Amino acid sequence: MIDAGPTAPDTPVTRTGGVPLAPPGTDWPTCASCNGPMQFLAQVLLNDLDTGSRTAPTRDRGILALFACQNDPGMCDDWAPTAGGNHAFLLPTTTDLRPLPLPHLPDDADETALVLGAVRAVTIEHTDQAEYDEAREAWAARTGRPDTSVLGQFGGTPAWIQGDETPTCPRCDHPMPLAVQLEEGPHPTAMNFGGGGCAYAFTCQPCTQALLLWQC
Repeated sequence: MIDAGPTAPDTPVTRTGGVPLAPPGTDWPTCASCNGPMQFLAQVLLNDLDTGSRTAPTRDRGILALFACQNDPGMCDDWAPTAGGNHAFLLPTTTDLRPLPLPHLPDDADETALVLGAVRAVTIEHTDQAEYDEAREAWAARTGRPDTSVLGQFGGTPAWIQGDETPTCPRCDHPMPLAVQLEEGPHPTAMNFGGGGCAYAFTCQPCTQALLLWQC
């Protein structure tokens, strides 16, 4: 996943920042600890997994919309998949999706707790390396661009920083496959994963469930 530069805040592409596209009536998620609205991190079109594939996709993989609480960073367990400090929506791409309105905030509230400082589009490049870290280094060497331009990976095996925390689906109790691994991204658009960490979003397609966690 390569940083492709600025884009509009409601573009229907894989991107970080802006506002998510969601069905009408969707509520902006709130933190289970502080009850404040979460920050929108990224919108991920999972059909991008089929980019460059020699065969047509057999099903709609859906769209991930990822949120984490930034009202009091580090205090609301936003790194944990089931503590209520983050939220992952898994939405079908065929749904009538519209920009999700920002929740009402007090006049003195800081909007940076809701949205990132800028919006960055993502492009997809395929590599021959099986391991994410090796693929990231190889891409930087081949292109001459810094490895910070790599924003993460689609699918594959998580490159864990601390240890394997693969979650199980809350409905079927089966291990969930990785949908996307995200780097924090370039400043001032960076997401907060503890300072140099990575986030990992998992989905169970049959159960339409998604979970998010991060490590640093």
